[in-house]
Amino acid sequence: MPPVSKPASEAEQIPLEGDYRPAESTPRALLHPHSHEPNIRVEPLQLDFLLRLADALNTTLDLNTLLHRVADLVRAVIDYRIFAILLINDRTHELWMRFQTGHTSDIERLRIKLGRGVVGQAALQRRSVLVEDVSQLENYINANSAVLSELAVPLIVKNKVIGVLDLQSEIPAFFTPDHQRLLELTASRVAIAVENARLYTRVSRQAQTLTVLHEISREITSILDPDDLLERIGTLLKRVIDFQMFTILLWSDSRQQFEHRFSTRYGERVTRERNVLLGQGIIGTAAQDRAPILAADVRKDPRYVNENPETRSELSVPLIYKSKVIGVIDLEHTRVNYYTEEHQRTLTTLAAQIAISIANARLYQRIHEEEQRMERDLDMARQVQLRLLPSEPPAQAHAEIAASFRPARSIGGDMYDFLDYTANGGPERTLFVLGDVSGKAAPAALYAALVSGILRSLASRHLPPARLLAALNNQLQERKLDGQYVTMLLALWDDGARTLTIANAGSVQPLLVSRQGSLTDAIDVRTIAVEGFPLGLFPHASYDEMILTLVPSDMVVFFSDGITDAINSRGEDFGTQRLRDLLQHHPTATSSAQSAVEAILEAVTTHQAGAEHFDDETLIALRVR
Repeated sequence: MPPVSKPASEAEQIPLEGDYRPAESTPRALLHPHSHEPNIRVEPLQLDFLLRLADALNTTLDLNTLLHRVADLVRAVIDYRIFAILLINDRTHELWMRFQTGHTSDIERLRIKLGRGVVGQAALQRRSVLVEDVSQLENYINANSAVLSELAVPLIVKNKVIGVLDLQSEIPAFFTPDHQRLLELTASRVAIAVENARLYTRVSRQAQTLTVLHEISREITSILDPDDLLERIGTLLKRVIDFQMFTILLWSDSRQQFEHRFSTRYGERVTRERNVLLGQGIIGTAAQDRAPILAADVRKDPRYVNENPETRSELSVPLIYKSKVIGVIDLEHTRVNYYTEEHQRTLTTLAAQIAISIANARLYQRIHEEEQRMERDLDMARQVQLRLLPSEPPAQAHAEIAASFRPARSIGGDMYDFLDYTANGGPERTLFVLGDVSGKAAPAALYAALVSGILRSLASRHLPPARLLAALNNQLQERKLDGQYVTMLLALWDDGARTLTIANAGSVQPLLVSRQGSLTDAIDVRTIAVEGFPLGLFPHASYDEMILTLVPSDMVVFFSDGITDAINSRGEDFGTQRLRDLLQHHPTATSSAQSAVEAILEAVTTHQAGAEHFDDETLIALRVR
């Protein structure tokens, strides 16, 4: 059994409320309402702890670093045995261990349903839970037999529970209501920091997506109407400081000055035209010194610029984000000595979070503008891609051809084409091309355009399919792009001889649909087994060919893996077997090439109902007349 941890000495602990002493007797389990900001009196030493906590939370957006710092700060005031933060999986509605110290590593695999155990109850009931003796709880989850008392507080952001902060001790009745109140204040800030760290990760991923699409982000030098956000900040601040005049100024890189972006006067929105230079007045000095300024009487402060004769006291705090002053929050009052050091500490604590919120609002605006630009570019790219595809299949004397292309996104990586191989008065021949480029969206479409251009230049030599694939592979090797390749199937149709010469470079093997004898309506569906390496991966690759002689009513179906890999809401693939069954038993699927394509697409769409289309879907059907 591990040794029982003892509370830190009085020199190590920060007293919570004056001469702190544990209560002699407390109920076995206490439930207290928990909200974003617990409605309790904050003592100066508690505020000092919150200032250090705010600094720890707002100087990093790395979640692991943040949680380590929180654990260390809490240990300085509550000598716990186990510290853990569990987060809710929105998909499974379970709590999972995001960070812990004091548990064994096995506990990190534990998943807890809402309502189970102490942490499950705290999350479900949106209340903090203090348990003096865990052995008295019926649904207690015994993750450590040495634990005797536990304190769990939900993490709530925007009225949504995102997780639980949990402390455990080997001493019975170790945690007190004072501990509980302090942990509630801690949790309200940790929850916001955790959400911001998640947000930062999502924004970083989105920026990477924009990079892939070759969109270079432009530096935005002004904010496009963040009034809603700034008004909410003013409303929130009013709950803790009863100011009369409130102003937020934001730094403009283009003008090299602070611009008034939101101001209220006695609760009413007002417009203030005068901007502030760095170092000018109390506001500019606070920004230049990167420190708050509390002017008890502005008439006695030589830094004050007399803009409002009613103002007697002023409090200005810089908004700092990633070591850069992005703005200033300023409060004014008509009474002398109205603002106190406690007001200053409170506003300084909130200023770091306000700075992150404003920076995020700016980032949202920039991403919104980039998304609009990206949508315009994608729409143009889609128009170009559609014009690269054949407008309609070529007419043949002895064959009917149908084709369809459905991109998973606005533009896709699948490609198909029909190239005329008829030369010098010879037999009418057409080369079928079906390709699938690795990746999705714009990068795949650009690579597909490259492949299509090279293929068309080589096709003028009228090489057999196998030799054409080898030549195309060599050309792509000369223009090699890391991580890019293409699977491709070529089929040369000789309309006079009714033969089909097929070569494959890693593409899906086509299906041959034929009747089982002239006197029966039974349909036979089999795979045309021809294989090869994808193009662009290996130099000097060679490819095999297969020649099929087709008879009337025979049909060959070429398709990309987006058809067979299409999944439904239960995660089930459409699969090759469903495609075989459709071609074998559908009443009209084999009556014509067009009906085959329509029947397959309808079946795939029905199968995917309620599920996202994640891959391009391309079909070509050739039916011998």
